Formats: sequence, structure tokens, C-alpha cells
Amino acid sequence: MPAAKDGKLELLNEKNSALVLVDFQPTMFSGIGSSDKTIIRNAAYCSAKAASILGVPVVLSTINPDHNGKFIGDIQKLFPKEEAIARKVPSFDAFEDEKTYAAFKKTGRKKVVVAGLWTSMCFCYTALHALRDGYEVYGLVDAAGDSTPDAHKYGIKRMLQAGVIPITTESLVSEWMHDWGNPKAMDLVRDVYSHYGYMIGLQ
Repeated sequence: MPAAKDGKLELLNEKNSALVLVDFQPTMFSGIGSSDKTIIRNAAYCSAKAASILGVPVVLSTINPDHNGKFIGDIQKLFPKEEAIARKVPSFDAFEDEKTYAAFKKTGRKKVVVAGLWTSMCFCYTALHALRDGYEVYGLVDAAGDSTPDAHKYGIKRMLQAGVIPITTESLVSEWMHDWGNPKAMDLVRDVYSHYGYMIGLQ
């Protein structure tokens, strides 16, 4: 049973969390065999769009963009002032790259929402790195995929066993928004909810 002061009981909001998206690049998408690539891409886009609306800091990281392609453009365009950082250290763990990790630490946030391609590698290793360093880590599980269903499944299981908190895009956006009194609520309905899932949308 978690203690009453456990930080994991505090809901995510735009002031206590950051979003880190790892290796959403064309070649990485082409190798996904675990689930529908369009759903994964849409989940990543909608989480990024919600972050842009609410002012949640976002860090974008890529591996070998000359070979794997640039970070997907529809997300990159949401953050014209943010660089999609090409890691100098070609590690599967994005936080082993000094510039990428410095960009996250500069946000000053204790809670980090992570998603990436592929689940069992760059997503998992980055999330575990953040856990080791004492951050509260939330794994955006529907914005991730891997080469096979088992690779995705057991990548998720490994993270959960280590202490990563699972979350999905619709839940994340709702937690960031908190309630319908949020002044950005209708922007989120129009630009996020109505483009993801079936729970909420414009009629």
C-alpha cells in the first residue's frame, strides 16, 4: 500500500510533468509488427498535441536520423522552437545522450511521461534510466510498438515490474486537463479527443 505522501498518488498536471518522445522516425515505424502503426502514431501525436495546448514541456529524441529518417513531421511541427535531438551517443537509452538528458532535466519536472519506438528497447531503457535516477516514470503504452507482439508485451511487463506506471493517451490527456473547468478543455475536445478513441468528440 503506497504511503499517503507517495508522489505517485499526485495526479499529473502541466506544472509537474514533462513528455519525452523517443525515436518516432519512419524506419522505426516500418519495423513495427506488434499492432496497428496508425493507432500508435495517432496516440503519439495526440499526446504531443495535448502537451502543446497545455504547455507541458516536451523533449524529442532521435537515433541516427540519416538512416532512420527525421522525427515525424506532424509532431515536430507542434514544437517549432524545439529541436528533435539527434543523439551523439547511439544508445538505445535516450538518456545516455548528454544533450537529450540535459533537455529533460532543464524542465525541472519530477514526473516524466515516456513513449518510444521500440517498446522493449529505446522506450524501456530510457524509462528504466529515469527510474534509476529517482524520477516518477509513466509509460505511455498505447503510443509504442515493437517488432513482434511478444516484444511489445514483455517490454511493457519489464517496465511495470521495475515500477513504471502505465498510462494511455486518453487517460493522460484527461489527467493533464483535470476537469471540464480547464480553460483549454474545448481546445482539447476539438484537437485531441475528437481525433483519438471514441469516448469524447464533436458531434
